[in-house]
Amino acid sequence: MRRTALLATVTALVAGALAWPAARQADAAPVTFAHPGVTVSKSQLDFARTQVNAGAQPWKAAYDQMMASKYADLNRVPKPRATVECGSYSNPNYGCTDEREDAIAAYTDALAWYITRDDRYAKKSIALMDAWSAVIKEHTNSNAPLQTGWAGSSWPKAAELIKYTYTGTWANSGRFATMLRTVYLPEVINGSNSNGNWELSMMEAAVGISVFLEDRTSYDKAIAKFRTRAAAYVYLSSDGALPKTVPSQNLDTTAKIVNYWQGQSTFVTGLTQETCRDFTHTGYGISAISHIAETSRIQGEDLYGTDVGERLRQALGFQSKYQLGEAVPSWLCGASLTLGLGPVTETGYNALHNRLGIAMTNTQKLTEQNRPSGSNNLFVAWETLTDGDNPN
Repeated sequence: MRRTALLATVTALVAGALAWPAARQADAAPVTFAHPGVTVSKSQLDFARTQVNAGAQPWKAAYDQMMASKYADLNRVPKPRATVECGSYSNPNYGCTDEREDAIAAYTDALAWYITRDDRYAKKSIALMDAWSAVIKEHTNSNAPLQTGWAGSSWPKAAELIKYTYTGTWANSGRFATMLRTVYLPEVINGSNSNGNWELSMMEAAVGISVFLEDRTSYDKAIAKFRTRAAAYVYLSSDGALPKTVPSQNLDTTAKIVNYWQGQSTFVTGLTQETCRDFTHTGYGISAISHIAETSRIQGEDLYGTDVGERLRQALGFQSKYQLGEAVPSWLCGASLTLGLGPVTETGYNALHNRLGIAMTNTQKLTEQNRPSGSNNLFVAWETLTDGDNPN
């Protein structure tokens, strides 16, 4: 009997030990979500507001840039559609640009509200969100997952600011939440086997939406998928001779991996899966990694202290040095790079350099050179204002 009991105890302990990583992974979502908590926190916003009101740079210039943009126009007329149809490279483009830019405008107006306390901007943000939540039903055609990821990254940022900082009312916030839950989340939560920037952007949307909805199950699923994809997007020498892969893609030979990495067969730390495609798409992936890490930090989990932070640091540094003009070696992308990284460095640079004290010479130079960083008109906006040298 004692042997049987002992065996049962050992079996239970072994089973528990084996299950422990899964239990820890399922623990990613906070017990209580922090709000506003999608890429920017209240303390970050308060810092930015204080700097703008003091006329300090670069925040005042970033604020002026935002307020002069088309996205802060109080006369903006939303253009919602029941069906947004986006083909490859947004061709056809039936509502694709309108949706993305209305979502950025809603976020822009929410930021403008927070800094100015002029409730016309809050009401405009609400009007844009209400217009879309009353109409949209689906995304179709080949770019539907990516389009949903892009627009779905901006909507919850706007909604978080309005719901948790605006002192007025938002009568249709429940309808907006239903839109995110039924139209956006199902389209992004299961990810994509396309180029890595797709799934990273989709997980950014899924994480942000999960925070707004306080959906712990979806948050955990999105973070887990993100961790796998981030590891497969940015190479570290510690990964081994070949980059990590996403199991569902069946990249089970060297030839398949090289092909997926745009023909690049020499792997060095900081290289991304799309470096040899172009820096613009690479920038989308890097930006999404930084946004998810930042949202996770606000929600109480430090992804910057994991391989995610190291991959982000190395990807920023590697791409930045070539964006700044360093000669391209013969072994890299056939000695030819298509530059255009975009306004994507502020969030990661602030987290890793300013908060953690890591030297990032090339990233710092590029970040400061590009200030104020503006918007890429897809899903990145005003990060010099919200993240530039922000200690919070």
